[in-house]
Amino acid sequence: MIIRQSDMQKDVRPQMRGGQGEVTITHLVDADNKPNHVRLVGKITLPKGASIGYHVHEGESEIFYFLSGKGIVNDNGTEYEVCAGDVLVTNNCGHAVVNTGDDPFELFAVIVKD
Repeated sequence: MIIRQSDMQKDVRPQMRGGQGEVTITHLVDADNKPNHVRLVGKITLPKGASIGYHVHEGESEIFYFLSGKGIVNDNGTEYEVCAGDVLVTNNCGHAVVNTGDDPFELFAVIVKD
């Protein structure tokens, strides 16, 4: 199956999870084509200064692969600088992301239910 970029749904989320600015989620796989245990397969774009506020995934795990840009992640209470090529894995714990660069901070995200 091929999913064309032009067919992908985009959601713009103001102050996502209590964060700053607007975050865009491009859903790479729609609900009809994801396995039942997968909640999200998407590309998340945070413009300069935008963030996703601290939140906890209970009963879920999330993986972020950072595609471009740079930022800081709060991984269950500890902050780390991250950039393109880094990966964050969360298993039933909290996290937040902020773009600290001048360019968009893009990441590939997968959320799976435990």
